[in-house]
Amino acid sequence: MDTLNWTAAPLFQARILEAVGNTHSNNLGWNIPKEELDHIPPHWLIYLEPEASMHFLLGLIYIGFFLMATIGNGLVIWIFSSAKTLRTASNMFVVNLAFCDFSMMIKTPIFIYNSFYRGYALGHLGCQIFAFIGSLSGIGAGMTNACIAYDRYTTITKPFDGKLTRTKALVMIIGIWIYTIPWAVLPLLEVWGRFVPEGFLTSCSFDYLTDTFDNHTFVVVIFICSYVIPMIMIIYFYSQIVSKVFSHEKALREQAKKMNVESLRSNQAQATQSAELRIAKAAIAICSLFVASWTPYAVLALIGAFGDQSLLTPGVTMVPACACKFVACLDPYVYAISHPRYRIELQKRLPWLAIKETVASDTQSNATGGATQTATTPT
Repeated sequence: MDTLNWTAAPLFQARILEAVGNTHSNNLGWNIPKEELDHIPPHWLIYLEPEASMHFLLGLIYIGFFLMATIGNGLVIWIFSSAKTLRTASNMFVVNLAFCDFSMMIKTPIFIYNSFYRGYALGHLGCQIFAFIGSLSGIGAGMTNACIAYDRYTTITKPFDGKLTRTKALVMIIGIWIYTIPWAVLPLLEVWGRFVPEGFLTSCSFDYLTDTFDNHTFVVVIFICSYVIPMIMIIYFYSQIVSKVFSHEKALREQAKKMNVESLRSNQAQATQSAELRIAKAAIAICSLFVASWTPYAVLALIGAFGDQSLLTPGVTMVPACACKFVACLDPYVYAISHPRYRIELQKRLPWLAIKETVASDTQSNATGGATQTATTPT
């Protein structure tokens, strides 16, 4: 079994020992076969099982997540893969992100089944499948977000020599998966780290509770590789975009002032927002999504490995799990449904959605610039 945190209260210690000694830990409320106890961190056994209503409520929430994310991301994969106008190098990353989010929600039936059976119903095998898919899709989505930030950075700051080719985009996507796969395989095979149940014992993640040197180093390394690195890349590239746009807009205003004209933009009178504000809002929204998605899990893992584990109650632990699933539901809307050409394709193929999108002229597209097509959310 895991190394036990004997700083727990004596009553909790007694409950853990009593639970381990029984065939089922019914005295604590958890319906866990004795042979499965070795796979469960003792930390969770100090708590009574959550009420059935909490299990059922989370199960219903995850059903909503599943429907919203699979439909949204499924449409993105279908439209962006089949529409010729959307088969661009940049959109290859959008498809890869949608695939990651779609995969993340494929595992939710395991959680839903466990929730309605109030616990560790699918056992160790279900736990390993759930955590393995979650690691692949979560880290893959983070690195894909970083590549999207890089693509938009090169497109906007280097419009003549920064254009991404389909071959380069494909190589980058392959690199994403080469980078991601080891972080799912190593704990699956228990070579370094392992996957264990958490919270209500209906979901699973990597072990951040076991108090050993190897496990602590695994938590630190995966924290850096799956969270810190993509976070730094996203913040850097989007900050450079915002800085570049602000500088460009300032230069245009100064030039217009020298020429004694109101603006050098022919369509500025019709614009509801300046380009710099649209870019800034999009950058903040994209960064915020990533932060909202994975920061709770990152904090949770650091507390579990190096902080006060008594802060990690089953209920608290389920908050990060819901956060990353919710963001997987929002991604297709932020990255794709806000794309005018995507809405046009939806309008053509699914007219019953009653989407009213007008086709922008080439002149208007050129006037607004590639920045608004690749890095902004139209209002």
